[in-house]
Amino acid sequence: MQDENKPFFTFNFNTLLSLILLAGMIVLYILHFSHKKETGPALALPMQKPGGKALSVVYVNTDSINAHYEFVKILRRDLEATGKKLQTEVLSEQSALEKEAADFQQKVSANAIAEDKAKLIYEQLMQKQQALVQKKEQYTQRVAEQESNMNMRLVDSVTTFLRRFNRQYHFDYIMGYKYGGELLVTNDTLDITPSVLDALNKEYQSHKK
Repeated sequence: MQDENKPFFTFNFNTLLSLILLAGMIVLYILHFSHKKETGPALALPMQKPGGKALSVVYVNTDSINAHYEFVKILRRDLEATGKKLQTEVLSEQSALEKEAADFQQKVSANAIAEDKAKLIYEQLMQKQQALVQKKEQYTQRVAEQESNMNMRLVDSVTTFLRRFNRQYHFDYIMGYKYGGELLVTNDTLDITPSVLDALNKEYQSHKK
């Protein structure tokens, strides 16, 4: 029987977003060590471009983006609504099937039904059970596909915005940070999350009008 307390799906935007932003961190790592002087310190700071100028690096907190970007809230609401609707439908059909099976078992125990008819009803119940299992699998896949599409929409929304945002500031790298992620230590003075979130939400609100 389906556990009503068990989530019908999982929802996490951070993973895809951080994987894309991680690519920039890898490039930065390679760039730094490929230009490190043999006689220099193990960690030469600030890291530099080939021309000798210091790299400009900032970061955004993807946990904050996930929690406070209005577009994420809309995506999450739509996904949760879909999951709840499909889960309710499956649970309703499962409950009806269990009731039908219990009624059949009671009649068989009381010898209130002929053997040939009991066999036919049993086969029908098995077919309904199999159909319900297939429906559960289809609905799970539907929610997973919707979640994947929404993840890609979020990644596209944020990365496209950051490209426009960076036309004004010309940072060399905009990293992604999340608690427990790839970046273990950050300098808070490099955190541009508040500015990015404010601009993201203003742009989203303007597009809704």
